Amino acid sequence: MSTQSLSGKELAGNIRRRAREQARELGQGGIHPALAVVIATDDGSTHWYVRSIERAAEAAGIGCRVIDLGHDATEQVLAGVLRDLGAEPSVHGIILQTPLPAGVHTDALVGLIPPEKDIDGANPLSLGRLAVGQPAFAPATARSVVEILEHYRIPVAGRSAVVVGRSAVVGKPLAFLLLERDAAVTVCHSRSGPLERYTAGADILVVAAGRTGLLNGRHVSPASVVIDVGTNVLADGSLVGDVDADSVRGVAAALSPVPGGVGSVTTALLLLHTVEAARRQSSPPPLPAGDPGVPVLETAS
Repeated sequence: MSTQSLSGKELAGNIRRRAREQARELGQGGIHPALAVVIATDDGSTHWYVRSIERAAEAAGIGCRVIDLGHDATEQVLAGVLRDLGAEPSVHGIILQTPLPAGVHTDALVGLIPPEKDIDGANPLSLGRLAVGQPAFAPATARSVVEILEHYRIPVAGRSAVVVGRSAVVGKPLAFLLLERDAAVTVCHSRSGPLERYTAGADILVVAAGRTGLLNGRHVSPASVVIDVGTNVLADGSLVGDVDADSVRGVAAALSPVPGGVGSVTTALLLLHTVEAARRQSSPPPLPAGDPGVPVLETAS
């Protein structure tokens, strides 16, 4: 059996092109979309990732300011920077990049990112709005999975979708996004028992647990579309996902590669979200009746 490769490269290119075109249109009206990335680590892979965002933003005509506070930054310093960026009109999108220094409370800090600038869906308010079907910026990685499914015209409505992993940045928001598209969703985690009990019958299987080789050929069926969200660095520096790709190829109907799958789409979506945030902040929509003041956001799909 031949397993289709769900590469994200063409899709990512399409999204970057949309972001570039929309940024150009806004620029003609005097609005210049700008992103701020706050980091506080000496982790090399994190700095590499942030540099890739900088390069992509520059190519799309989007401003990108990186605020590197160092690996020993205190929570108070981080909070002050986030408050300042939240109040700065020229900054339309904010990312607080992890990991953060030991002892820093990430949950408290992401709550300081205004929802209208929360382009990676980190603030719990964004997740809450997503959960009840209100417009919000979804975490870019979670949305990338849905974009890949749509790009390859893989039906979602009425299909069985299993998500392995329940993190607030991928698993939970992805479950909400799939529910919005009328999938029958099951979320598995470390206490779920044998995974094949759930995964073997899945039409759509998304693995986002952060464990190398967690799923293999025995976990999937010939009908399974497998999206691998994992990014695990091996001792030799190579990047692999959560799926044992060699054992799944030839068994599943389709599989996204690592690298070259979800990750490439994620960065492109951050740019598109930044442009959408700039558009919304320059022309905020009227608040619905009874709304106490939380801005209504649109995803860019």
